[in-house]
Amino acid sequence: MTVEDRIRALPCWTGTIEIEPLPGGLSNANYLVQDAAGRHVVRFGQDFPFHHVFREREVMTSRAAHAAGFAPAVRYAEPGIMVTQYLGARTYTAEDVRANIGRVAALMRGFHREMPNHVSGAGFMFWVFHVIRDYARTLDEGGSRKRDELPRYLTLADELERAQKLLPIVFGHNDLLPANILDDGNRLWLIDFEYAGFNTAMFDLAGSASNAGLSDEESFALLTAYFMKEPDDAIRRSHAAMQCASLLREAMWSMVSELYLDAPGIDYVAYTEENLTRLDAALDHYQTKYGRLSP
Repeated sequence: MTVEDRIRALPCWTGTIEIEPLPGGLSNANYLVQDAAGRHVVRFGQDFPFHHVFREREVMTSRAAHAAGFAPAVRYAEPGIMVTQYLGARTYTAEDVRANIGRVAALMRGFHREMPNHVSGAGFMFWVFHVIRDYARTLDEGGSRKRDELPRYLTLADELERAQKLLPIVFGHNDLLPANILDDGNRLWLIDFEYAGFNTAMFDLAGSASNAGLSDEESFALLTAYFMKEPDDAIRRSHAAMQCASLLREAMWSMVSELYLDAPGIDYVAYTEENLTRLDAALDHYQTKYGRLSP
């Protein structure tokens, strides 16, 4: 069956449908479908154990996020396919995040607080330093072109982990690219919950900052808005270190994807190098400001 045949065969439509592809997505294929009941997003995705991605958990989290008021409704799901409400909202860019720091901080704070009341089943933990170490094993076993760099990445991860200030565990989104935030003109929404799970709030705070290229002053404003008070030096250092960890994880995600994914139009090698360049800049800034941690 073609993709369009698979979509047309789904039992959730009312009347005839029109299908068009939705751009974006580094590891998933998405389509916009119009039927008599409205517009919907069809998302194709399989389990990626090498990325700790399991679609059954993604569907559960998407439903929980809708129940908590943060995500569009799930209209239908079966293995490998999820159909959600199409919001018709504007996709955020890095510039939008920088211009709406208070709104983004409030969205994160609410998501972190409310989601534990709605998720179900076995709790999934996303700890970026474990992910980095597991990626290193996967890359080593797969003969990655970056294999010789793995010891350096692991040493860096250890240093960045030691810089973390202990915070309460929340339920995080864990993939706060600007494009995963939508604005319908009245409020913000979140989409794409492949990596969502229990975590420290610092990872979402750092991911949103690094992905949007926030300056020190903008990061300070983000932390102040999220915690509703000015952050102390330990929080600011933790945040700067976690931004480096976020970029290291994104680069290693792409390295693993080089081995195991083949999404049309995606150059994973170029994406790897882009994130390594961004990591070098963030790490230089971090170590210039805070120095290196002793072993």
